[in-house]
Amino acid sequence: MEKPDHWSADRYETNARFVSDLGAGVFDWLAPKAGERILDLGCGDGALTEKLIAAGAEVVGTDFSADMIAGAKSRGIDAHLMDGHALNFDNEFNAVFSNAALHWMTRPDDVINGVARALKPGGRFVAEFGGHGNVAAIRIALAGIIERRFDIVDAPGNIWYFPSCAEHRRRLERAGFAVDRIALVPRPTPIPSDMAGWLETLAAPVLGIVPEASRASVRDEAAALLRPALCDSDGNWTADYIRIRFEAHLV
Repeated sequence: MEKPDHWSADRYETNARFVSDLGAGVFDWLAPKAGERILDLGCGDGALTEKLIAAGAEVVGTDFSADMIAGAKSRGIDAHLMDGHALNFDNEFNAVFSNAALHWMTRPDDVINGVARALKPGGRFVAEFGGHGNVAAIRIALAGIIERRFDIVDAPGNIWYFPSCAEHRRRLERAGFAVDRIALVPRPTPIPSDMAGWLETLAAPVLGIVPEASRASVRDEAAALLRPALCDSDGNWTADYIRIRFEAHLV
């Protein structure tokens, strides 16, 4: 059965542009070079992909959301609708880059093996995504509400992959990569909207597990539960982000 597309490029622009804006660190680790052929895995609407192109690289973007791909194409990006678990490239790229996307791909070995096939010998894989402990408070709130109301156990755990450095290193090494560096990066992140906007945008696949008529009430209950922990006295929300960033090369 085809998965529903919970993503909206317009909603992402309004509530989550900070995600691509905070990609400078992993972009620097990649250090793209003019003339390189690079795959942007989970390119979204292409905002960060444009920076790879501006560096002189030849870039192909992929994403599982048709709406996001339409947004990327509107920027003139060579973007393709594709499941990251089933990449169909073979020995084509000098590098594979990914920002804030791999945590949505819950069969990580399939993803990593596909990346290995896509790379040329010696090619590098540089990415950042949610790491162990990422949005822990938000996950606990959603999991508790959804389990109590709908008897669905650990709903966020079925949606997100948030590994430790040791776990993800093992997966990369099994696929033939040498890990040059890997680190957890704590990043408490101010969010431009309120928590309801964050949940509607970045937890949309989790909310999509519950009946449509109940999604707004689950969202609002979660936001109310999270307010004491993640919202200050002036009404400013901060998400409890922890990212994992790595650079590896194909041996």
